[in-house]
Amino acid sequence: METRQQGFLDSEPLREADEDLVSEVNLNNMTEEEREEIQQELVKLEEEISTLKQVLLSKEKQHADLKQKLGITPLAELRNNFSRGWHDMQTSTAYKKTSETLSTAGQKTTAAFSTLGSAITRKFGDMRNSPSFRSFEEKVENTVSSIKTKVGSSDTGGSFEEVLSSAANASSQDPPANNLRDSSERPC
Repeated sequence: METRQQGFLDSEPLREADEDLVSEVNLNNMTEEEREEIQQELVKLEEEISTLKQVLLSKEKQHADLKQKLGITPLAELRNNFSRGWHDMQTSTAYKKTSETLSTAGQKTTAAFSTLGSAITRKFGDMRNSPSFRSFEEKVENTVSSIKTKVGSSDTGGSFEEVLSSAANASSQDPPANNLRDSSERPC
């Protein structure tokens, strides 16, 4: 026989020789009387298991019959289990803490966006009052006046949109001469 030292967590599987060695040891140390006693106990245990399986099947059938009489369907059970689980989850401390944290985060995010919006509005106001924007605004007004004069509008008032629409109307009635050229005359 081969003797080998095995660790507690040996990764090698048992070989046939090892199994034979174990069964020889158990059989050699046991008397015939002990062996018969164990056999009888095994048979008795198997009979009890069989009886318990039959009783369990009978109880499960009775359980199903009672549910059917009460009108409890598998779908209703599933719905009840889901509702109970949802309620249990909502009442758990983890859910409450998460909900409170998300609520606080939402409030802080809303406050941050509000502050950002106020800052942007203030910056636009500051920009509009700046000298460079005033200069730009004056140039736009001069350009609008110039367009009004070229379009031939008699009134000097009016909004920027009115001026643009009148300029568009004037240009659609009188197309420029350079757009009338033949496509063959264009340089490549």
